[in-house]
Formats: sequence, C-alpha cells, structure tokens
Amino acid sequence: MKQLGLDDSSFVKQPKKTRKAQFLSEMDRVVPWSRLIALIEPHYPKPGKGRRPIALDTMLRIHFMQQWFAYSDPAMEEAL
Repeated sequence: MKQLGLDDSSFVKQPKKTRKAQFLSEMDRVVPWSRLIALIEPHYPKPGKGRRPIALDTMLRIHFMQQWFAYSDPAMEEAL
C-alpha cells in the first residue's frame, strides 16, 4: 500500500467558503437582478458629457451590499 504524501489530491485543501461568501452567492441566486436593472435603467444617467457613470448592475450590487452589511461609503470602497 502506498503512503499518502502532502501533494496527493486527498490533501489538497479546498478553500473554506465564508458565511459572507455563502450569503452573497445565495443573494445572487435569489435576487432578480435583471428585473431590477430593467426597472431602473430608464432613469439611470446615460453616458454623455462629463464622467461616464458606473455600470448600473455594479451600482445596484454595491447599494445592496451596503444595506446588507451596514457598510458606510468608505468601508464599501475598501471592501471592493
């Protein structure tokens, strides 16, 4: 019988999924992102003169994360 070494596949450690990561993957599955984006898109700023707006889906996810995790704007910036 062959002795197992640290490089064998049985010893390869799978990264542990944190509660936050589990919560976010669950929210990706549950929240109807496409419907929310379609609802907000007509009212969202269009690119034109000046700075280009951040993508709507990104802003929407940032807003939801701020609500779920009670992040302030600077804390959310750091979390990104």
